[in-house]
Amino acid sequence: MSNNNNYFTPEDDDEDYGFIDFEDDNYDGNDDEYYDSDDEYADSYNDSDDDYSINRNYNKYDSKASSQKNNSQGLVSFILSEAFSFFKIVAFAAIFALIFTNFIIINAEVPSGSMRDTIWEGDRLFGFRLSYKFSEPERGDIIIFKFPDDESQNYVKRIIGLPNDIVQIKGGRVYINGDELDEPYIKDYIFDDGETYTYIVPEGCYFMLGDNRNNSKDSRYWVNTFVKKEKIIAKVMFRYYSGEKSKIAFSLIK
Repeated sequence: MSNNNNYFTPEDDDEDYGFIDFEDDNYDGNDDEYYDSDDEYADSYNDSDDDYSINRNYNKYDSKASSQKNNSQGLVSFILSEAFSFFKIVAFAAIFALIFTNFIIINAEVPSGSMRDTIWEGDRLFGFRLSYKFSEPERGDIIIFKFPDDESQNYVKRIIGLPNDIVQIKGGRVYINGDELDEPYIKDYIFDDGETYTYIVPEGCYFMLGDNRNNSKDSRYWVNTFVKKEKIIAKVMFRYYSGEKSKIAFSLIK
C-alpha cells in the first residue's frame, strides 16, 4: 500500500478497494480456450435446435402419414358403402322385376300371323295378369293362355264363346246363341265349306278364335277345344314393339 494519498499503483491489491479483477488467472492468452464455454453453449443450443427441427419434421411426417392413412381408410369405407348401396339397388330392382313379371304383367312375343291385322308376327305385347282376379273375361277380349293341347306353350287369341254359350259357324259367319256376332276386327270371313259347326261351351271355359280366321289354328282344330279359366294368364293390354314396322311402337290392343 502507498503512502496516505488517494492514488494507487498497479502494485496495489485491487481487492482491498473492492474491485474485481476481470483477468482470469488461468488465461494464457489462447482465445480459443477462452471461448470454449461459449462454443459449448452454442453447440448445445444448435443441437437443441436440430433436435427441435427433427422432432418437428418427424411430427409433420407422422401427422401426414396418419392423415394419408385416415384418407385411405375413408376412401375404402366410401367405396364399400357405395358398392353396398349399388348392390342394394340392384337386388331391389331384381326382386321388383321378378315380382312384377311373375305376378303383375307378362311379356309376350307373337310368332305367327293368326291374329292379323290386330296383332302382327313379331309384335311384342304386355299382358296384365290381374285383369281377371276381380272380374270375369268378356267376349272380344284378347288373352294370353296355356295352349290346351300343350301347356308348355302360351297362345294369344280372342275370346268368342263364353261359358254355356252355343257357338255356331256357318256360311263363313259366327253365331252366338243363334245371333250373328258383330266382328269389326276381322278382315276376312271364314271360308265357307258348306258345313255348320256347333260348339257348346262348358262351364268355366271359353271358345277361342284368331282374327285371321283362314290362317289360325284355334278352338276349331284343337283336341281340347276349350280354354279353362284357370289357364288364362293375362289380358293383352298394349303393344310396345311393332313386328310389322320393326321398331318400338306403343299402342293399345282391343
